[in-house]
Amino acid sequence: MSLGDTLGRRFARLVTNVIVRRPALWRLFRRGIRFQFDRLAPAWDTYLNPAGLAAWEEALSAIDSRPSRALDIGTGTGRGAFALARRFPDAEIVGVDLSKGMLEEARGKTTDDLASRVRFEEGDAERLPFADESFDLVTLANMIPFFDELDRVLAPDGWVLITFSAGPETPIYVPPERLRAELGRRGFENFAEFAAGNATALVARKQERG
Repeated sequence: MSLGDTLGRRFARLVTNVIVRRPALWRLFRRGIRFQFDRLAPAWDTYLNPAGLAAWEEALSAIDSRPSRALDIGTGTGRGAFALARRFPDAEIVGVDLSKGMLEEARGKTTDDLASRVRFEEGDAERLPFADESFDLVTLANMIPFFDELDRVLAPDGWVLITFSAGPETPIYVPPERLRAELGRRGFENFAEFAAGNATALVARKQERG
């Protein structure tokens, strides 16, 4: 690993830790993060671990409902969105990302058989361009979670799935106890954790609110 790679990983972890605690500070980092991922987009798939979604796939198996609309936040080149489309063949899938470069790659990888129900939109995870309670399932892979936005766009009884492809070694990583605490404060329950190889995942269900 080069010095540049090491510094990049440390910076990603620093930003993650700061934003989870102080989401309002995201505005200080947004432009730099977008620039970084635009630059990485053409070669992004070469950096991905083929087994990185293993725990994510296991966690999906624990979800006891079939979503009609699913959102993949920080979709990158679309790997998570395409996997959702294959698992839920009747669902509409939306992948959202801050990086135009990543979205161009994702759109270029969209096959004809998926084009009618998988689409990719530009958007910031801090302020998603979707109405309240728009989705039955929201997924994030190696993403900083903005918990209030997850709660806002997810319908009651819907599921959130958060995965980190290298577990605690993932540059963007939030420990499961922090995920549970933040989601629990917002009324999520039915927590379950999964591990496969180095990858980890957590799912939780949003309660109905009376």
